[in-house]
Amino acid sequence: MRALWTPAWIARHVVALVLIVGFLGLGWWQFTRASGGNKLSWGYTFEWPLFALFVGFLWFREVQQELKTRNPASSRTEEESATPDPAAPVTVRRPVRAVSRQAVAAADPELEAYNDYLAWLGAHPGARPSDYPGPKSGIK
Repeated sequence: MRALWTPAWIARHVVALVLIVGFLGLGWWQFTRASGGNKLSWGYTFEWPLFALFVGFLWFREVQQELKTRNPASSRTEEESATPDPAAPVTVRRPVRAVSRQAVAAADPELEAYNDYLAWLGAHPGARPSDYPGPKSGIK
């Protein structure tokens, strides 16, 4: 809990509180205008409290995230954290297939020439495109 009372967190708490109170105040102001006959204000009467709820939700999520990252294993003992939980879901991922540069270059000579041009531009940052001497592989 002490992590939530640093100067940065106190500023976050104050900003969230000011925004929530301000949005609710603006909602009340729109309600008084709507009650006075301004029909457009009825929409804003419900919009401002939704903004206040959104700020409250974001503040709550930030606090929960901070508590999780500060104390991730507070409920588990040393022995429990050493062994994996058998009831935890197992994530199975597909292997990533990377295409080698030779396979791409053999398949498309224009792509090879373009990649050669980009490599030349990267090696010569002050050069103009008209300074390019041409592809090394003889493809024009």
